[in-house]
Amino acid sequence: MAEKTFAGITVQVDDDGYLIDPNQWTEDIAKEMAKEDGLELTDQHIEVLKFLREKYLKGETLTIRSVGKSGIVDIKGFYKLFPGAPLKKASKYAGLPKPSSCV
Repeated sequence: MAEKTFAGITVQVDDDGYLIDPNQWTEDIAKEMAKEDGLELTDQHIEVLKFLREKYLKGETLTIRSVGKSGIVDIKGFYKLFPGAPLKKASKYAGLPKPSSCV
């Protein structure tokens, strides 16, 4: 566990850079986390992040398929927004724990 500062806010992150407390999340934190990884977040990225947060806070399991059915973006588009490991990256920027389905 470590402390990092994003957008002037100091947060606790785990060894992989995921927020320990999802309640500390803000859009600005998400943008700075993504920027560290070389990704510039657009409004569509933020919409996906908010969708994931909503699902997570309801206790639902996050899946690539659920994002594809969200009406925000299809699965192919999700991979374009978050290249490589979309659910893993999107969960990180959404301030959520690493999905158990991701290694």
